[in-house]
Amino acid sequence: MASKLEKIAIESDYITLGQLLKKTGLIYNGGAAKFFLNENQILVNDVSDSRRGRKLRPGDKIVINNERSFLITDANQES
Repeated sequence: MASKLEKIAIESDYITLGQLLKKTGLIYNGGAAKFFLNENQILVNDVSDSRRGRKLRPGDKIVINNERSFLITDANQES
């Protein structure tokens, strides 16, 4: 079971999966995204996805290796 849901607030319409990995500290540069995505199980809204360019929008839920989970939120709508 994944740990506590971490909220990731974005100010733009979307963030890519590769950008999310970098923002959360799972990778340190964009070049590591392809390797990380090939070596780890990533679920986006309960569907397996390994595209670093996958667009994540507010409301999307991402689970990595069933250990870490993230919810994309709209920074402009948070109080």
